[in-house]
Amino acid sequence: MDWLVFFRDGIAAWLPLFFAVLLVLMVYILWRTLQVMPRVTAAKTITSDANVSWDDVAGLDEAKEELREVIDYLREPERFSRLGARVPKGILLYGPPGTGKTLLAKAIASEAGAHFYAQSASAFVEMFAGLGAARIRKLFEEARKNAPAIVFIDELDAVGRHRGAGIGGGNDEREQTLNQLLVEMDGFSVNQNIILIGATNRPDVLDPALLRPGRFDRQIVVDRPDRLGRRKILEVHVKGKPLDPDVDLDSLAAATPGLTGAELANLINEAALLSARRGRTTIGEAELEEGVMRVIAGPERKTRVFSELERKITAYHEMGHALVGHFLEHTDPVHKISIVSRGQALGLTVSLPTEDRFLTSRSALMDQLAMMLGGRAAEELVFSEITTGAANDLERATAMSRQMITRFGMSEKLGPRVFGSDPHQPFLGRELGTEPSYSEEMAQEIDEEIYRLIDDAHQRAARVLVEHQHALHEIAAILIEHETIDKEQFERLLHGEPEQSVLAHETPPTTPTPEPQRKRARKPRPSRTPAASPTPGAAAARAVRHDDL
Repeated sequence: MDWLVFFRDGIAAWLPLFFAVLLVLMVYILWRTLQVMPRVTAAKTITSDANVSWDDVAGLDEAKEELREVIDYLREPERFSRLGARVPKGILLYGPPGTGKTLLAKAIASEAGAHFYAQSASAFVEMFAGLGAARIRKLFEEARKNAPAIVFIDELDAVGRHRGAGIGGGNDEREQTLNQLLVEMDGFSVNQNIILIGATNRPDVLDPALLRPGRFDRQIVVDRPDRLGRRKILEVHVKGKPLDPDVDLDSLAAATPGLTGAELANLINEAALLSARRGRTTIGEAELEEGVMRVIAGPERKTRVFSELERKITAYHEMGHALVGHFLEHTDPVHKISIVSRGQALGLTVSLPTEDRFLTSRSALMDQLAMMLGGRAAEELVFSEITTGAANDLERATAMSRQMITRFGMSEKLGPRVFGSDPHQPFLGRELGTEPSYSEEMAQEIDEEIYRLIDDAHQRAARVLVEHQHALHEIAAILIEHETIDKEQFERLLHGEPEQSVLAHETPPTTPTPEPQRKRARKPRPSRTPAASPTPGAAAARAVRHDDL
């Protein structure tokens, strides 16, 4: 029993020291945590001397008209208060990336002469609970001190997503930050001269409480510009840049449908860089055309080496797209055909619409499907073989045919119905809790309709190529030699003009050829027992070469 007493007395002696060490360790851990935790800082302030004027925002006439009264209110609030008018507390700008939402907010602050507080919504989402809400409070405190002011929150969907969505509920820190933002927006009074502007690419994921009147009173679409808008944007970006006298901005705007303001700015910059690389003093049509292609498909990769068979397959593939697109009624005109690699594509056929369209008919979609499958049909017709070059075409054709049946109601057999929900549903948890809107038998019929649409389009493309098989072989040979054919040259060749007159000023490009591999002298090895040959039916693995296509 003596050892038991000794052990008990030892524990009693060391126990206070153990608790003291434990307390010191806890205090150290807490101190380190406070050191790691980021501090609550004020938002970045951009005052009215920002180099963005109202005239720098081009191609957004409707959005500028809606926002003009915000500038007038910040300049003369008394004119509105005398009439009892209340300017929206919050304005939501939504649209595709690169359309000028941030630029609009900066222009408003510059024109109104107000303080401009810009912050990304992702800066409010932190690991520590309550820190994002504290930053929201700090931001609006600074804005109230320096009113009139504009508070701009970019990428609002990072903090304003629908609460409770997703698997396992929502994020507590993000939801606390959103709740604080809702409280701050409700706490505005009429005479504070503070306007909140939010920008997002995904308005469909925002919380309904954030979009109700009284918070974001006005929602403005900042969409891709039309042809006239693209012309105005190009005029803004070519200021101070020397252009050739023959450059036509109206034609350039017509050749860039669907491009946003940021992409048009990148186009002009790429053309300027290319002109400097070529030693030119002005920017010409050729540089602008190459700038368009760089924005659409990426820069050329002329150093990529292809075998002659691959070049031939690529040329016939692209000519299949071009001929089917040219002879069908509802397709866009062919703008350029090239077998020069750009990005991940071995070749490309560019078709550009003649005007901006917002509706597409069933006939136009069927013709587009046939044009997508024209490359694969050409490979089957010429080589009696198919390659992996049509992988992207098949993917796009399948996606389009599925949308025609399940979203647009263009199936004659299934009728005008919508099957399922939006395939781009951002909340996975919400979809898991819902039942499918159609049976397994109906899903099988949908798959059969998709196959029927793709098969019909493939047969139409094959018929067009069989009918114009002579032009297919003739122009494909020219494309192999010159690598690129533009719209005018393509149409002249189709009309039977000789190659010498159409491509008189074109010099065939020199394509790099692979260097022959030198065989190394090997020392003789001792003889070994020969390996057993594979049994019939067994697969023997080997390396696939380019010439095996």
